[in-house]
Amino acid sequence: MERELRLRLDLGYDGTDFSGWARQPGRRTVQGEIEDALGRILRLDPAPSLTVAGRTDAGVHARGQVAHVDVPLAATVAFASGREPAPEDPEEAWRERGAELLATLTRRLAGVLPPDVRVHAVSVAPEGFDARFSALSRRYGYRVGDAPGGVDPLRRREVLWYARPLDVGLLNAAAARLLGEHDFAAFCRRREGATTIRELQRLDWVRGEDGILLATVVADAFCHSMVRALVGSLLTVGEGRRPVGWPGEVLARAVRDSGVHVAPAHGLTLEEVRYPEPGELARRAAATRRVRTPTA
Repeated sequence: MERELRLRLDLGYDGTDFSGWARQPGRRTVQGEIEDALGRILRLDPAPSLTVAGRTDAGVHARGQVAHVDVPLAATVAFASGREPAPEDPEEAWRERGAELLATLTRRLAGVLPPDVRVHAVSVAPEGFDARFSALSRRYGYRVGDAPGGVDPLRRREVLWYARPLDVGLLNAAAARLLGEHDFAAFCRRREGATTIRELQRLDWVRGEDGILLATVVADAFCHSMVRALVGSLLTVGEGRRPVGWPGEVLARAVRDSGVHVAPAHGLTLEEVRYPEPGELARRAAATRRVRTPTA
C-alpha cells in the first residue's frame, strides 16, 4: 500500500469574499481554494481533503488557522521533478530532499492561491497529530470601533463600527461571569447529537491606543456562532442597554434568547490554535473525539 504523509498547513485568509471555510457546491470557500491548489500542484485527482482546526463562517478571517492533509509520498516527491522523470525510490528522495520539497510546495501554493488566502508554512505533522481533535484551545479576536466618525476605511473589513460609545469596564464585568465550563446552548446553534458544553478560558476586552476595542476569546472549542453571539450580548451591556448580569442569566437558562444578536462576521479573526507537546497529540485527539463527536 502506498505510504501517505500527513502534512500540517499553517495559514491565514481575509474571509470577506469567502462563503466560509467549508467546501460548498457552487460557492467560493477557503477549503475549496486550497484543496484545488494542492490537487493542481501535486497532480492529484480527486484533490486531497483538508481537516481544519476551526471551520470559520462566511466573512470571518483567520491569521492563525491550522489544517492537515494526507497526501501520497510519491506525489509529494514527484511534483518538483518538472519534466524530469519522477524518482524511482520516493522514500530515498524524501530522506534526501524532504525539507527542500516542503519549501518548494509552500512557494508553489503562494503562486497558485489567490491573494486573500496564504499558506505560510507546510511541515510534516508529528505522529498522532489531528488539526481539529488534537487542539487544546482556539483564540479569537473580535475588533470593534465606536468612534463617532466611524472606522478607518483601511480597516473596514476587520473592524465592526458600533454607533454607540462602549464602556470597557462594563464589557469586562459582564464577560467575567461567562468564564468556565458551561452549557453554552444559549449562544450556539445546536447540532443533532452534539454537545454544547465548552470551557471558556478567557474573555476580556481592551481598548488600544488607536481606540479600537479588542475582545480576546479563548476556549477549548467553540460551537457554531458562539463567539459572535457572546460578543453581541456583551455589546448591549457595554452601551448600557442591558445590565451587567444579563449575559450570565442568558447562559444559565441554556436556551436561545431573542435578545442575543449575533455580531457581524467581519469583526472576527481566528488568531491562534494551541496544541500539546508531540507525545500528547494522539491522546488529546482520542479524548476530544469521545466528547465532541455527535452520537446517534
